[in-house]
Amino acid sequence: MAVTTRVINGHRGCRNARNLLKTLVGCHQNVIYKSNFSTSRTCCVEIFHDHVEAVKDIPDNSTLLIGGFGLCGIPENLIDALLETGVKNLTAVSNNAGVDSFGLGKLLHTRQIKRMISSYVGENQTFERQYLSGELELELTPQGTLAERIRAGGAGIPAFFSSTGYGTLVHRGGAPIKYNKNGSIEIPSEPRESRTFDGRSYIMERAITGDYALIKAWKADRLGNVVFSKTAWNFNGPMARAAKTTIVEVDEIVEVGELHPEHIHIPNIYVHRLIQSKCEKRIERMTVSDDVAESDKPQSEGDRMRERIIRRATLELKDGMFANLGIGMPMLATSYIPENIVVTLQSENGILGLGPFPTKDQVDPELINAGKQTVTVLPGASFFSSDESFAMVRGGHIDLTMLGAMQVSKYGDLANWMIPGKMVKGMGGAMDLVASPSTKVVVTMEHNAKDGSAKILDQCSLPLTGKSCVDLIITEKCVFEVDMEQGLVLTEIAEGFSVQDIVDATGCVFELASDILPMGQAGGN
Repeated sequence: MAVTTRVINGHRGCRNARNLLKTLVGCHQNVIYKSNFSTSRTCCVEIFHDHVEAVKDIPDNSTLLIGGFGLCGIPENLIDALLETGVKNLTAVSNNAGVDSFGLGKLLHTRQIKRMISSYVGENQTFERQYLSGELELELTPQGTLAERIRAGGAGIPAFFSSTGYGTLVHRGGAPIKYNKNGSIEIPSEPRESRTFDGRSYIMERAITGDYALIKAWKADRLGNVVFSKTAWNFNGPMARAAKTTIVEVDEIVEVGELHPEHIHIPNIYVHRLIQSKCEKRIERMTVSDDVAESDKPQSEGDRMRERIIRRATLELKDGMFANLGIGMPMLATSYIPENIVVTLQSENGILGLGPFPTKDQVDPELINAGKQTVTVLPGASFFSSDESFAMVRGGHIDLTMLGAMQVSKYGDLANWMIPGKMVKGMGGAMDLVASPSTKVVVTMEHNAKDGSAKILDQCSLPLTGKSCVDLIITEKCVFEVDMEQGLVLTEIAEGFSVQDIVDATGCVFELASDILPMGQAGGN
C-alpha cells in the first residue's frame, strides 16, 4: 500500500506523528510554539518566564476572569504581578476574592478593583467592608449561574434561562451593587426577564466574557493543552474558554505528546500564554480527622443542640442517594450516616464521592470541600469543573440538599445570604441547590435567633434565597413538614418540649400532624 506524504512548512510528512511534531519551532525571548498543519489553524502559545511580562499589557478598566475557589486553584503569582503593574479600575469576575492577605484580597487592599462579580464574600473582611461602605461595586450572582454565564460566554451563547433565583432579588432587581456613603443604594441591580416553560418559571441570564482570563492549572504541554488537578479545576475550566486572552499559570510544562489526548481538560485553542510557577498553595481551612473527632464531642449546650438537629437530619439520608451537604452544621451529618447505607456526597466545587477529613499526612491543598476544608475522596470518586457541578444540581440529579437558614416562611421560602446594609456573605451555591423541584430541601437551624426572635415566620423579612423551596425544617425543638400551599405541619417534638413551647417559639401558625412523634435521632458510627 502506498504511503502518502505531504510537505508541511517545508518538512516532509509521514505516518509517524512524532515526525510531524518536529515541525514545531521556537522563537522570541518568551518562546512561541507554532504548528501549521494542513487540517488546522495556526496555533500559537507564548511561554513566559516572568509573571509581570505575562500581564503587563493588561490595561486599566479591563474585565478579568480569575479562576479559583477560595484559595484553591488561584493564579496567585499572576495576581501578585498585577500588584506590580499597578493596573486599576478592574472588573474582576471570580467566585470569591480570596482572603484579606492573599489572592484577590491583595488587589482589594490596593483598591485596584472597581467591581467584583462573585457569588460569595465569605470571611474576607476587606471585601465586605469596602462593599458596605460604598468603596466597591459588587454584583452578587448565584454560584451555578456564575459558572454557566461564563460557560455560555465561552460557547458564544449570549443568554439563557435558569430557574435559579426566580422570585428573589436576582430576579426582581434592586439588590445593592453599590452603596452610597450614607448606606442608601447608589446602583441597584436590574430586574431579569422571566418566562414560563412547561409550567416552570425561569429568568434570563446574560453571558459573561472577559478581556483576559488568569488561570491556574497543574500541567500544560508546549502547545498549550492544559490539565487541572482535583478541586483546583473549579472555575478555571469555564473561564479559560471565555476570554479574548487566556494566561495560564502551571506547575509544570511538559513536552508535546506527554499528555494523553483523553486526559486534556482545556485544548490549546483556548490558551494564549503559559508560565511555569512555583506556588505557595495556601490552605484556607486546614481540617484533619483527629481535630474533627475531638470537636465532634458535645461540650456545651449549644454543641448538644446542634448534635440533636444533625442526628435527626441524618435520618433523611437514604441508601443510594446523591446528596449535597451545606457549609457548617449540615456537614456534621457525615459522622452519623449508618454503615449499612451508601450515600454519595457531592460538593459543588467539583467532587462526587466526597470522603472523610484527611489525616495530617493526607492533606492536599488542591483537595477541599465547598467550605474550603481539606478532605479526601472515596474510591470511585470523580472531579469536574464548576459548570459541570451545577449542571448536576440544576438538572435535578441531586436527591437531597441540606443547608442552614436565617429565616424560613411557613410556605417554604428560604432566606440565608444577607442582611441588607449590615452583613453580606453572598448566596454561594444555595440559590442553585434549592432551585430544582427534583431535589428535597432540608433546612437545619436553631429555632430562634440569639435575641430570642422567631426565625420561622409568616413571611421572610430578609432577601430570599429561594421561593417555596423548603420541604423539611429541623430545629433543636421539633420537625416541620412544609406544604407549599397549606403551610407547616408539626410532625415531631424533641424531648423536653411541648406543643405550647413550639407555638410560643414560632412566628406563624401551623397544623398538628394526626400522630406527633418523638424527634428521631440517628446513631453514631
